[in-house]
Amino acid sequence: MTEETPAGLPSVEAGRDEHLRAAEGAVLRADDLTAGYLPGVNILNGTDLYCQEGELVGIIGPNGAGKSTLLKALFGLVTIHSGSVTLRGNEVTNERADTLVAKGIGFVPQTNNVFPSLTIEENLQMGCYQAPGKFEDRMSFVGDLFPALIERRHQRAGSLSGGERQMVAMGRALMMEPSVLLLDEPSAGLSPHMQDEVFVQTRAINRAGVSIIMVEQNARRCLQICDRGYVLDQGRNAYTAPGRSLMNDPKVIELYLGTLAKA
Repeated sequence: MTEETPAGLPSVEAGRDEHLRAAEGAVLRADDLTAGYLPGVNILNGTDLYCQEGELVGIIGPNGAGKSTLLKALFGLVTIHSGSVTLRGNEVTNERADTLVAKGIGFVPQTNNVFPSLTIEENLQMGCYQAPGKFEDRMSFVGDLFPALIERRHQRAGSLSGGERQMVAMGRALMMEPSVLLLDEPSAGLSPHMQDEVFVQTRAINRAGVSIIMVEQNARRCLQICDRGYVLDQGRNAYTAPGRSLMNDPKVIELYLGTLAKA
């Protein structure tokens, strides 16, 4: 099922043929990934994914499904044993993270995602250390999205709340003008109010022209805002469809959303 499927229709089990057809021209795609942290121990077992220009793609699934591993594999932090990752048609499988940043992939990890001893401004400077000449222009872009960061630019990141740190981390990842932003559990550990703020800001970043792939433990909220979602289970694609279709699919509700809501 592709992004053109009308909202409300049931999701479909993810299939290779459908993926290969729908992934044509994607800004970022992964094909048949097998990957893991140790040789011979794979977390991903034939995972497919694609993100078209301007899309917000959500990834949900039970604990241990391989969601964060998938993002880390896309960003060169987990070894891909077979399969491929391509960015705008160019293969980037297993390239170094710093190389991927320069090529247009940003990544915000779930934890330890700011330099606490540095100020907000210094954190943002670290975001474009490969291209310092971009700092003023990108600072303006980030400031339009997160005006509070500019107002408090001289405050140390370590003194911020969890939600504020998340904004700094997202802002820093945007400093190199990425084509695709990878977000790993951006609402984890935040208050309900700050979770809502993170989701609002994620959508604002997407509307500003950045494609986003987001792993999220708040499955229902993720599916509400994403254009298209994937359900991962045991390192494989279980279902894919527009986000609101997944929310309304009886099988997805029974097998995944109920379990995730309890978790």
